Amino acid sequence: MPKSRLLLLLLVPLLALTMALRQAPLVNPDPIHVPAGLGEAEVGKAIAYALIGRGWSVTAEKAGETDATLHLREHVARIAITYDTSAVQIKYVDSENLKYEMKDGKPYIHKNYLGWIEFLVQDINRNLHMPAEK
Repeated sequence: MPKSRLLLLLLVPLLALTMALRQAPLVNPDPIHVPAGLGEAEVGKAIAYALIGRGWSVTAEKAGETDATLHLREHVARIAITYDTSAVQIKYVDSENLKYEMKDGKPYIHKNYLGWIEFLVQDINRNLHMPAEK
């Protein structure tokens, strides 16, 4: 067998493995607890500030619901956030160029998406626990 063919046979599985490692199971984050005493408008503001601070665009808003989109280079992620005075929940809606796919009935996505959502959760949590400006 020629060396180039052998090299190709060795590199293809390695490349496939490398691509697979960029994906992780898509799991929506646990609900974020809202401290007692905050109204729904204050919760909405905390969410909006976190989204804007991380470069997300708010695409739709109504009481208790916010839809947002992140455009980062060639990647696009869309999420839906529902909230009330007790909890905030972030859910994946759609994406482009983030390697979203179903494997064995379970969703997988590029690991970067999970990092973006974790940062957003941290920022929302921090904003909810900051003292209100008077």
